[in-house]
Amino acid sequence: MKNPRSSGRKSPMADPDRLFDADHPLEIADQGCFFAGGSYVETEDGRVMLGQMFVQYQIPAKRRHPHPLVMIHGGGQTGVGFLGTPDGRRGWADYFLANGYAVYVVDQPARGRSGFFRKGYGDAAHRNADAIAGRFTVPEARKLWPQAVRHTQWPGSGVAGDPAFDQFYASQVESMSDAAAVERMMREAGAALLDRIGPAILLTHSQGGPFGWTIADARPQQVRAILAIEPNGAPVYEVKFTGPPDWFEDEAVTRPWGITRGPLTFMPAVSNVADMKFVRQEKPDGPGLVRCWLQARPARRLPNLRGIPILIVTAEASYHAPYDHCTSQFLRQAGVEHDFVRLEDVGIRGNGHFMMLEKNNLEIARYLHEWLETNAM
Repeated sequence: MKNPRSSGRKSPMADPDRLFDADHPLEIADQGCFFAGGSYVETEDGRVMLGQMFVQYQIPAKRRHPHPLVMIHGGGQTGVGFLGTPDGRRGWADYFLANGYAVYVVDQPARGRSGFFRKGYGDAAHRNADAIAGRFTVPEARKLWPQAVRHTQWPGSGVAGDPAFDQFYASQVESMSDAAAVERMMREAGAALLDRIGPAILLTHSQGGPFGWTIADARPQQVRAILAIEPNGAPVYEVKFTGPPDWFEDEAVTRPWGITRGPLTFMPAVSNVADMKFVRQEKPDGPGLVRCWLQARPARRLPNLRGIPILIVTAEASYHAPYDHCTSQFLRQAGVEHDFVRLEDVGIRGNGHFMMLEKNNLEIARYLHEWLETNAM
């Protein structure tokens, strides 16, 4: 796979007639919604359905790409984060629709329009406005990780009372506390979605990142590419950000299978998660980076992910900037070739974790589009 901005090849996007303009009217042949996955379970209130995933879709009038794009959101979010920006600009779903992709936007099971039933799903968590601002919209104010000071792309002041922030915070919803259960449900619902719509490209963000790995593991022939936008990481341990001088601490083991909470298909096969062995780098790969946890050698392979075009994208100022390279290294160690791109290395500067909502969101969408046309057609 080649980086379209560094390969020396003429980009398929070089024709200006094919570029999406922010004011270009959307031409839609069809749209609708349905639910994928889910099963009945018995509860004290009788039989209910759990695990179902809401899916909305739009089909362009002029479809230029054979494979649809499935957009999978992250924690505390619903699919609304792909539909527009908090300051009223067009979002990534519109961009790819206008450029000829059928677009499917999901709400995770137990989230948003998929429905949350506390007796079936258990506890849920919701973050307060100050926590959201410090991590996502004004990380430059708290400076908890070295790259945070480079954040410049959030529209508005990024604090409560600012219209764009208030719209963003209004989109936050409760997230099911049992993240491993959500991952299991998403694997099943994602597989059911692909069984219904056929081969597709997965675009995942944040907490949704492991769902790309698990859905592809379940349906490797149905996943034509994965765009992993700051996928949930780092491998094995959650990272706590402490500020200077040490910056990072390991917290709990949240991804005992390396990059997921639940099992993946490894070769040699793994019968129990206790068989997974990890070691930590003695030194970080560079300043401002965590020391990665990787497989002890000889490393097991991930055969079902091998051969799928994969792009991992990391923003310059995000809290993922210190550790997404570890996810990349874990995949490469497991025999999964892919492209790992830091946006600043391709001239896209100042972004945080919610790059699809920031001022230059369509510039980033265009980069993703270029990569797909070069690597996944």
